[in-house]
Amino acid sequence: MADDPDGDRYLVPGLVRGLTALKLFTPERPALTLAEIARALGISRSAAFRTVYTLTEMGCLLHDEREQRYALGPGVMRLSYGYFATREVVEIAQGELEKLRGATGWSVHLGVRDGTSVLYLIRIAGDRHNAAIVQVGSRLPARNTTLGRVLLADLEEAELMALFRADAAGLSKGRSPALPGILSRAAQDRVAEVVVHAGDFEAGIVSAAAPVRDMTGRVVAAINVTAPHTPEAVADLDGAVRDALHAAARRISRMLGWDGAMRAAQAH
Repeated sequence: MADDPDGDRYLVPGLVRGLTALKLFTPERPALTLAEIARALGISRSAAFRTVYTLTEMGCLLHDEREQRYALGPGVMRLSYGYFATREVVEIAQGELEKLRGATGWSVHLGVRDGTSVLYLIRIAGDRHNAAIVQVGSRLPARNTTLGRVLLADLEEAELMALFRADAAGLSKGRSPALPGILSRAAQDRVAEVVVHAGDFEAGIVSAAAPVRDMTGRVVAAINVTAPHTPEAVADLDGAVRDALHAAARRISRMLGWDGAMRAAQAH
């Protein structure tokens, strides 16, 4: 029964029931009546009504009043958008990042913003000793990494303030800057094609990152290259490595539908 999923006290019965109801809709059964939903869930019509009413109000179901049937609504697509969008970025970027690693010999990463952190989704190790210690699945403070700085720079000042004020722990992770410094640096990073620094988070590492944009011009991910801090590496960041990184980011963005035009907020 949907209300007693194996007696697990940590599960929320109403949520389980709602998700189970959504799973009833298939290509073979795209529309269902309230009675059919109640019967499939093993609950009363009144209990089923509360479930489908909630899902309808949330946009996850559409109600055809004439036929008295329900079908999946656009809210379901919104729920899955983040997963599929992230998966698409990873699949599209993988080949380009392998080429970037081959061309530079540096370690290459792709990350997305997760609150005040950056979540690493791709890591391709370089051929230089100790070029990176970050693994796929790692979360690091966004304000202390080049990937994170690129991702934060896509947010307007008001969004940044709200983000860090809502996550007090985000301001305590890592070393400086505090909120005024984050805002100031984001304003500078916002107009930069590539963000470069000798990493605050990993001592002895140089890093550069560039944005990956979707068809709207929003930054949906960032890619970077890292290597041990040497005079040669610093020089490369002013030349060939920086150019290769920038070109790779633009190619990935174009494959995601970006036409090269910046969003209005980015243009200022």
